[in-house]
Amino acid sequence: MKTELWYIGKTSFDYLETGINLYTQRIKKYIPFEVQLIPDVKNAKNLSKQEIKNREGALIIKKIEKGTLLILLDENGKQFNSINFAKDVEKMLQLSHKKIVFLIGGAYGFSKEVYTRADRKISLSNMTFSHQMVRLFFVEQFYRAQTILKNEPYHHQ
Repeated sequence: MKTELWYIGKTSFDYLETGINLYTQRIKKYIPFEVQLIPDVKNAKNLSKQEIKNREGALIIKKIEKGTLLILLDENGKQFNSINFAKDVEKMLQLSHKKIVFLIGGAYGFSKEVYTRADRKISLSNMTFSHQMVRLFFVEQFYRAQTILKNEPYHHQ
């Protein structure tokens, strides 16, 4: 099954982009994995936060293919430790969906339509992180999950 990470807007910092690329390449050794950039909303400076979320949501909804398992990275989602996240990923990979998409929203979160379409929500922490840093944190944890599932020595217990 194909897995993807989608996020809104370019990554502003080279160190984050370097880390995201590093873990993306590592993940690809285990499963098909891609990172998809959803462009920032144009003229966002002239829009309210809600209008930005709505426009981002419309872009996301339009992009989702039938048969996609959509998982939001959301502060109110279910939290896991790394081992339980790996077990959950393993269960997801056994489902009959064509694709799994993990979605990181923009700076203001998700629209109601995206929440309605989502199949699940997960949270990386009770803490709040910038949506750009979450990109790196997620790919590292997704890579860690792959190594746990393969019983490789990356994760130390």
